[in-house]
Amino acid sequence: MSVLGAQAVIGTLLGSGVEVCFANPGTSEMHLVAELTARPEMRHVLCLFEGVASGAADGYGRMAEKPASALLHLGPGLANGLANLHNARRAGTPVVTLVGDHATFLTPFDPPLHSDIETMAAPVSAWVRRATSAAGAGRDTADAITAARSGGVATLVLPADVCWSGGGSPAVAAAPAAPGFDAGAVERAAKALRDDTDCLLFVGGPNMRPAGLRAAARIAAATGARLLGEKSPARHRRDPGVPDIARLPYPIDDAMARLRGHRHIVFAGARPPTAFFAYPGKPADLVPADTETHHLGMSPDALEHLADLVAPGLSAPAAEQTAGTGLPSGELTVAKAAAVVAHLLPEDAIVVDEAMTSSSALVAATAGGARHDWLCLTGGAIGMGMPVATGAAIACPDRTVLTLEADGSAMYTLQALWTQAREGLHAVTVVFNNSSYAILAGELDRVVPDAGRRRAGSFVDISGLDFVALAAGMGVPATRAHTAGDLYAQLSRALAEPGPHLIEAVVPPVTRL
Repeated sequence: MSVLGAQAVIGTLLGSGVEVCFANPGTSEMHLVAELTARPEMRHVLCLFEGVASGAADGYGRMAEKPASALLHLGPGLANGLANLHNARRAGTPVVTLVGDHATFLTPFDPPLHSDIETMAAPVSAWVRRATSAAGAGRDTADAITAARSGGVATLVLPADVCWSGGGSPAVAAAPAAPGFDAGAVERAAKALRDDTDCLLFVGGPNMRPAGLRAAARIAAATGARLLGEKSPARHRRDPGVPDIARLPYPIDDAMARLRGHRHIVFAGARPPTAFFAYPGKPADLVPADTETHHLGMSPDALEHLADLVAPGLSAPAAEQTAGTGLPSGELTVAKAAAVVAHLLPEDAIVVDEAMTSSSALVAATAGGARHDWLCLTGGAIGMGMPVATGAAIACPDRTVLTLEADGSAMYTLQALWTQAREGLHAVTVVFNNSSYAILAGELDRVVPDAGRRRAGSFVDISGLDFVALAAGMGVPATRAHTAGDLYAQLSRALAEPGPHLIEAVVPPVTRL
C-alpha cells in the first residue's frame, strides 16, 4: 500500500530500529513532524537549537551503538548543527541527519532560506543524498541508515513536496559489511614488536573498551611495548579490573615528547596524530620522521589477532589499584573538585567530558575508580558536552550521566538543559567556572609569550556569568560551590535525586595549560 513520502521515511526508520529523533524543525518539515508525533513507538525529542539536536544524536549513537535521527530545518538549520555533526564524524558515530528543504517547484525562485544543502553537508557526512520522489523516499532512508551503521553521519535531504506526495512505501535497511583487517599488516607489526624493544602501541576507537585494552595490556606485558591512547576517544570504557591507559596530551610539545624515542609505532583503531593547530617552527605530523609506523585499521579483531600472535596464552596483567585519597577541604580548586568527583562517581556512570583546561585533572583522579564510560570532545568543536549528555541519557535511562563542563563551552549549547528538564533526564552537570577562556590564554602563551597574554587578558575574561540563574531559567535546579565541602554536599544530593541538576563549581583560573 502506498503512503505519503513522510510516512515512508518514518516507517523506514522505525522498521530499521531507529527509534529516536532529535528535532528542531520548521515549516518545510511539518509532514515529517505530523508523522513523528503520530507514531508512539518513535521518541521525538524537541531541541531549542540545532546544535543540541545534532549533539544529542551523537551522544545517543555513541552509547546505543545504533543511529538516532536528527531532524533539521533547511540549510540554515543544518548550518547551526554542523559543529556537533563534525564531532560525530570524528567520533565515527552513526547518525541519520534528515534535512528538510523547500518544495522542488519553489527553489527556482530562490526563496529567502534557500541554500546549497548538499555542499554544506558534505564535509561532515560520509553519505549525502537528495530524495527526488515519494516513491524512492523509503529506499533513500534505508540507504542512509545502512551508511550510518557503517560508522558515520548520513545526510538525507527531503524536499517538502517529496514528503507530502503519495506513492511512497517503507523499506528495510541492509546490514553493513563487517569491517575486516589486513592479516599481513598484523604479522608485520608482530615481528616489529618481537624484534625491537623501542615500540609504542597507540590505541583508539573501538579498542578503548575492555577487550581492546586487555589485548593491548597483553601485548605490552609480552613485548615491553609502551602503551598510549588517542587524545580524545569517542568512548573510553574504564573498568577497575582493566589496566587504565594514558592518553596523548593536548599541548604539542608534550605530545611530541610522548611519541619521541620509538623506532616503531603500531596504530590500532587510531589515526596517526597530527598537530591540533599549526605553530611557528613546530611540525604538523607529530610522528617522528625516523619512526616506522604500522597500521592495523579500525577493526578490534586486528588487535586481538596481534595479541594472540605475540602473547599466546598470556592473560592481561591485573590493573594497579590506586590508593584512595581523603576528601579535600577548603576553597575549591580543580584538583580538589577532581577528588570529589572521583569519590562520588556512581558505578556505571556515563561521564561526558568538555571540561577543557580542567579535564586532565579529572581524568587522572578517576582512574581506577568506579566502572564508567568517558565520552570525549572528538572533533574539537566546543559545545558538545550537554547535548551529548542529553542523547546518552536517553540511550541509557538506567545510568547516571555526569557532564564535566567548562564555563566558556557551556554557553554554546546551554539550551540542552531545557531539553533535559522537559524529558526528565537524570543528567548532572558540573560547570567549572574560572571566569575565563583559559584555553585561549594558554594558546596566547604559546604563540605570543608573556606580553601577548598581558595585553589580551581582558579579551579572554568571561566573568559575570551566573550559571545558577541560567539553569533555573531552563527549569533545571542549580547550586553554586565555593568550597570542596560545598561540592561534595551538592553533588551527593544531585546524584541521588531524579531529574537534571547543575552545579557551578567556582575554581581559580588555570595558570598553565
